[in-house]
Amino acid sequence: MPIVCKSTAEIEKMRHSGHIVRQVLDYIRGLVAPSVSTMDLERAAERRMKELGAKPAFKGYFDYPCVLCTSINDEIVHGIPSEKRVLQPGDIVSIDCGVVVDGYYGDAAITVPVDGALSDERRKLLEVTEASLYKAIEQARVGNAVGDVGAAVQEYVEANGFSVVREFVGHGIGTKLHEEPQVPNFGARGRGPRLREGMVLAIEPMVNSGAPGTRVLEDKWTAVTADGSSSAHFEHCVAVTEDGPVILTQ
Repeated sequence: MPIVCKSTAEIEKMRHSGHIVRQVLDYIRGLVAPSVSTMDLERAAERRMKELGAKPAFKGYFDYPCVLCTSINDEIVHGIPSEKRVLQPGDIVSIDCGVVVDGYYGDAAITVPVDGALSDERRKLLEVTEASLYKAIEQARVGNAVGDVGAAVQEYVEANGFSVVREFVGHGIGTKLHEEPQVPNFGARGRGPRLREGMVLAIEPMVNSGAPGTRVLEDKWTAVTADGSSSAHFEHCVAVTEDGPVILTQ
């Protein structure tokens, strides 16, 4: 599949979708608390999307059943909201959200502490993962390579004693939720497709406090760390422009 570069008008439509994603995530972040279930977050997100005039991007995508992915502690991505998954003090929950508005997608993720009583390791994991996202975004410039984006994540994460997930990667985004190119969170600088004006990338570091290995649970969606260590996930959609990277999901 070819890489699709977007016009200025298309990027503005994606900025609108991205702004709605951010509004939903900011709203859900405020609901994260002990004794709240991930299904409580799911229902609130679906209501908020409707209020904002957006359709969910995830629900029904390859039969995924929900509008959010909610991944707790050792869950990396694609955790399915459930009444049975109740947040506890000291947990971290990754919330991945996507919408489609006027045919254009927005996609972003945050990892949120359930309360202030995080372990030092989890606190550092969140800080390093989010910082690695912004280091990657800085590399989303015309003429750079996809490998420059991934290398920025890998170098920073590994320098801080954590590991980068290999099996799940970022992606192009536009009129489809997943477009070319794939955007790994690891790699060699200068390798891979060159970035061109109008490309839009969903950059999403997934970082483990232990080893990088993963496995998928019996629900065929929820990916967890193979060694039971904690994992964090942050994501933005970023347009490559002649003036540098532009974050669309803020």
